[in-house]
Amino acid sequence: MVQHRSTMGRHCQHRLLSGTANPGHHPSQHWRQQWRRVHGIKVRRFRLPRRDSADPRRHQQPLHLLAIFARTVRRALEYARASAKYVFTHFNTGNSAGIHSNLYIFVLGLLMSQYTLSGYDASAHMTEETKNAGRNGPIGIISAIGISLVVGWGYILGITFAVKDIPFLLSPDNNAGGYAIAQVFYLAFKSRYGNGAGGIVCLWIVAVAIYFCGMSSMTSNSRMTYAFSRDGAMPFSSIWHKVNKQEVPINAVWLSAFISLCMALPSLGSLVAFQAMASVATTAVYIAYALPILFRVTLAHNRFVPGPFSLGRYGVLVGWIAVLWVATITVLFSLPVSYPVTKNTLNYTPVAVGGLFALILSSWIVSARRWFTGPVTNLGG
Repeated sequence: MVQHRSTMGRHCQHRLLSGTANPGHHPSQHWRQQWRRVHGIKVRRFRLPRRDSADPRRHQQPLHLLAIFARTVRRALEYARASAKYVFTHFNTGNSAGIHSNLYIFVLGLLMSQYTLSGYDASAHMTEETKNAGRNGPIGIISAIGISLVVGWGYILGITFAVKDIPFLLSPDNNAGGYAIAQVFYLAFKSRYGNGAGGIVCLWIVAVAIYFCGMSSMTSNSRMTYAFSRDGAMPFSSIWHKVNKQEVPINAVWLSAFISLCMALPSLGSLVAFQAMASVATTAVYIAYALPILFRVTLAHNRFVPGPFSLGRYGVLVGWIAVLWVATITVLFSLPVSYPVTKNTLNYTPVAVGGLFALILSSWIVSARRWFTGPVTNLGG
């Protein structure tokens, strides 16, 4: 359940960046690119593209990312209203959340960056379908972090240079009704062309991108559901790992869609519940990542057998840094995000995450440890 919520934001990053970070990006071009991605997903049937290392086109990718970064910053600086000092030193302490500490605001801002950078796990989800997964999987993870850092930084610069009046940006009385990113688009077009209608076009690009985000998330989540059920790790596993004539785990797809729908329903009646769910998506996933690393640097320190891709002697050091960092952000993300703390502003992340792991641990102790033997290594047939 946690994965269904968190994967959405992670797969959205690339599509949102490609559709909005570059104001000169033509909508029809973006649509055609996304359609080719969807067609590729359909044809491959849950198989990752197998790129030959000798393919010269792969060397064009870094140049493409640098071009996006340069064009984003250039556009932002060309029509910017905010100064560099404002962008890099200003803290919005005059907010309605009752938080006036610069350090505390910075800490809370880490949530979204951690939420987005967790996109590297997509490579791990699909390693079974990846050629030479022992090496290409880790390379994909590291590449995803580097791409997020470069492109994400450029995108944030483009947005923040276009913002000058933050309280008005968040005010429900502005042109976008308090929707910050829509107001940024509106003001950018109005200041450049005298009319903010172009911002609506940008929002449509985002809307279409979100649609493809959902498709990518569905692909990843249903693939994991299929894999877990095939290993017998889910209730009614025999149902979820069945595939149809097109070799698609259709039952797993519908289960993923149903769970995602159920997790979105709380937003209709309680924003607090939905925000808690979103926070859990980040915190719980990072804890799940940190546990194997913790076991590797402690219990398996002397028994660990390096794979094709290894950090060598630096592996333990990097592992401890990762574990300590996850422990730190877990505490930070459990802090209140608004004062005074009431039932509507309370951060329910500790309760939700604690309840989730209590449920998982109880399930293991009561039942799963008696019948689950681990991943299936030989499927036969």
